[in-house]
Amino acid sequence: MNDYSRLIAYLDGYGVSVSDEQIYQLDKYYEMMTETNKSLNLTAITEFSDVLIKHYIDSVSIIRDIDMSREISVIDVGTGAGFPGMVLKIIFPSINITLFDSLQKRLTFLDGVISELGLTGIHTCHGRAEEAGHMADMREQYDLCVSRAVANLPVLSELCLPFVKVGGQFVSYKSDKGSEELSSSGHALEVLGGSVIKEDIFTLEDSDIVRNLIIIDKVKSCPKAYPRKPGTPSKKPL
Repeated sequence: MNDYSRLIAYLDGYGVSVSDEQIYQLDKYYEMMTETNKSLNLTAITEFSDVLIKHYIDSVSIIRDIDMSREISVIDVGTGAGFPGMVLKIIFPSINITLFDSLQKRLTFLDGVISELGLTGIHTCHGRAEEAGHMADMREQYDLCVSRAVANLPVLSELCLPFVKVGGQFVSYKSDKGSEELSSSGHALEVLGGSVIKEDIFTLEDSDIVRNLIIIDKVKSCPKAYPRKPGTPSKKPL
């Protein structure tokens, strides 16, 4: 078993306690990820100490701004190897989460993790956000959308905000360049029904990595035209 004391202390600082079972689940997830990574490129970060900070603690840093202990519906857009969504589900089991990605191989890995850990209230979904955002069972169905995807914020907003209920929130995990992206997102957010609540800029625990959590409220429904067809949001950002 790897040493999770830094994560445990971090969570404790926000009044969140974790059981031995949850730590076991995180460790098994790490083990499965590093093994699968030998044949499938899931992450460039594989050393445990780096994964603990840059994936695990980073994923849960949303607790600085959002109460994750509630029974809420969440979608993680562009989940990749499962960050932040899988970590959030393990640490906050009361959430009901969809891990969404365009690459089936990643989701097959995550399905294996879900099965191995015996998790419920979590499922994977394969597709393009530009198409899924128009599906009746997904459009404006989630209390919270999270994403660590690398797309610029105007593009990411068009892909993510259509999933969020009016009154819900979208949290974008950004780098120190997040403020620049936000400054060019005003038109996109106005069109898509989003309103920025805050930027939470901080240095990630035990690192020199600057993280910017951009918290966006969904204040009105997205027009039916959005998201536009696959490829258009990135080629012609709002």
